[in-house]
Formats: sequence, C-alpha cells, structure tokens
Amino acid sequence: MTILDLINLLAGVVAVIFVLAPHEWGHAFAATKCGDGTPKAYGRLTLNPIKHLDPVGFVCCALVGFGWAKPVPINPYNFKNYRKGLFLTAIAGVVVNYIIAFFAYLLFALFVRFAFNPMLSVNDFTYYLGWFVYFTLGNIFAYSLSVFVFNLLPLYPLDGFRVVESCTRQFNPVRRFLRNYGQMILIILIVESFICDILSRYVGWAGYFDILGYIMYFATDIIGYPIKAAWGWILTL
Repeated sequence: MTILDLINLLAGVVAVIFVLAPHEWGHAFAATKCGDGTPKAYGRLTLNPIKHLDPVGFVCCALVGFGWAKPVPINPYNFKNYRKGLFLTAIAGVVVNYIIAFFAYLLFALFVRFAFNPMLSVNDFTYYLGWFVYFTLGNIFAYSLSVFVFNLLPLYPLDGFRVVESCTRQFNPVRRFLRNYGQMILIILIVESFICDILSRYVGWAGYFDILGYIMYFATDIIGYPIKAAWGWILTL
C-alpha cells in the first residue's frame, strides 16, 4: 500500500462523516417538521456525527463506498399525515445526499481546475495535502451518490423499504417479505460484493458478479451524470 493509498483511505473516512451524518439529520429534520418530536427527544436533530454514526456502517462506507448510520428513532403515529410523513421522512436522507453530491462536485471541479497540482515534488507537503483534498471531495461526491442509491433499495431497514411501507398496506405480502428477509438479503449482497472485490484482484472476471459494484457504477456514472454535466456546462460559460 502506497502513501497515496493511505491518504485515500483517510480521505474516505473523512468523507463518510460528511455523507452519513447529514443523511440522518435529514430524516430527523423531516420527521420533526411532520409533527414527530421523537428525533429531537433522542438528540438526533443534530449534525454531530457522534450521534449518528454506526461503527460497522461507517467502516463499510469508508472501505467500499456504501454503508449506513444508526437509524433515527421516529414515531410515525405522531405525524400530522401518517403516509405523507412516513414518505417524506424516508426520502429526506437521500435528498440531502444528492444535494451534498451536487455541491461537492462543484468544489471538486473548482479545486481540480484552479488549485490541484499533481506534478509537485513528493517531498513537498502541499503535494500530499492536494491529493487529500482531491480524494476527500471526490469521495464525498461518490459516496453521497452511492448512499443515495443504496438506501433506496427496498430492503428493510433501508429507506427504500420505508418508501414501500408508506405506499402499501400493513399486510401486503411483498412488504412482509421485504421486512422479514430484507436484512438477510442485504448482508448477502454486502458479503458477496466484498468477496468479489478481493477475488477480482487475482481473477479479473470475478468483478462481473459484483452486484453492489453495479449499483455503485449506476450511482456515480448514471445518477451522477446530470450533476457532472450541469457543472461542466456552467463552468465553461
């Protein structure tokens, strides 16, 4: 592992804080606005990352680009409108992530254009500082989008399941299946992606079976394309 690899790893850790903590704050904010005081009562209506980060989800996001934080406690029966409140609270986190990705890419593009110089001497401190900022902003953009897509998977306990929950009846068989087996499916997907990532270093074709890898590609290259295109066009004016 090179020094730049270590810098990228550290930048990934920093990026996770700017991705997951605001995500959970978004849930807390939306729930509060919809009439539920539970998040505030539990101290979750804050951007303080210590209140939000889950150790396992934090490490997963830092290492492979997708992860989760501690779910914000809510009581949907306090919502002024049950279904509307549940839906808005569910999507609030990913909406915040997309907004973060939007502005993170602007900062990334401006930094690359006006401040980043990868040709500096490796003995110069600003060389490593430049790469740290480069990796941090790039990771915030990529992680925000991957968390955006990852959390919209309709698997319990992700936000996508909450969206399904807000649009279906309690005894819907699909909803019941996703709740009972969603967590198991999620664990299988994460383990499968981790194994494929390791095997692909030795056997190239293993990467073709990385399901979450395709989700990451979809997040950064498809969902992220409008952001790149918009700022690319604006910055050329």
